[in-house]
Amino acid sequence: MASPPILSLALPSNTGRVLSIQSHTVQGYVGNKSAVFPLQLLGYDVDPINSVQFSNHTGYPTFKGQVLNGQELLDLIEGLEANNLLYYTHLLTGYIGSDSFLNSVLEVVDKLRSINPNLTYVCDPVMGDEGKLYVPEDLVSVYREKVVPVASMLTPNQFEAELLTKLRIGSETDGLKACNILHAAGPSKVVITSINIEGNLLLIGSHLKDKKQPPEQFKIAIPKIPAYFTGTGDLMTALLLGWSNKFPDNLDKAAELAVSSLQALLQRTLNDYTSAGFDSKSSSLEIRLIQSQDDIREPKLTFKAHKYT
Repeated sequence: MASPPILSLALPSNTGRVLSIQSHTVQGYVGNKSAVFPLQLLGYDVDPINSVQFSNHTGYPTFKGQVLNGQELLDLIEGLEANNLLYYTHLLTGYIGSDSFLNSVLEVVDKLRSINPNLTYVCDPVMGDEGKLYVPEDLVSVYREKVVPVASMLTPNQFEAELLTKLRIGSETDGLKACNILHAAGPSKVVITSINIEGNLLLIGSHLKDKKQPPEQFKIAIPKIPAYFTGTGDLMTALLLGWSNKFPDNLDKAAELAVSSLQALLQRTLNDYTSAGFDSKSSSLEIRLIQSQDDIREPKLTFKAHKYT
């Protein structure tokens, strides 16, 4: 007589369970490779779905791999749902390369919120940087019209914030205006992760706690490191998710911790490449994620937020 099947059961997570839909590389740290480990270090259960699986990131001369399409994403979600494994506290999304996949992500948001109405959706709207689009132009309107309204937290860079708000950001005041426009469209938390104002680099954050009150807004001055790194945006958004969940009413505190972690990691990366004899200005550097785990788990608070009044 055959034994009855043993039912598997996933225990609930006390800290939070994150579904992270991002790219994956075999070598190097971008996308899920840059986001999953830090969130795990901060105590979260993280379930990654890899939107692409590439040998390495696309900054190398060549890459090989596979791309997940929208239906394949929904197949994975269907499999989780069939086994009652679709309860998540957070959804995290990064680079998405097609409007069909992005529309499937929107279906996932609806599905997850039907199971947990309190789901926090943290969206890094990866579209480009420094005036250059990385994605097809039709994705911009999908982000603006469909994704922003359902996001809980948005982490664009300066160029992406400009695309989403149709506002050129040339000053701190413009950055604050952009945050207000995005609040009006949906998310209660907005962090513009890098704004270049007259050669100075800033992070500007904004938390709309009550729609009847103005948002709490702040800035953090960020030093410019003379090198180019990959995976830093993916890591920053993961850190913002992790710390903002621990300090839900203090986005400024969460941003201080995230920036302090990231800057320590970048400095270690630069030092290690320099010690090994590499010219840090000649190519992009792979971040030293594993070597920086103490800076992720227990960052020294070296960057302070200044509140706007």
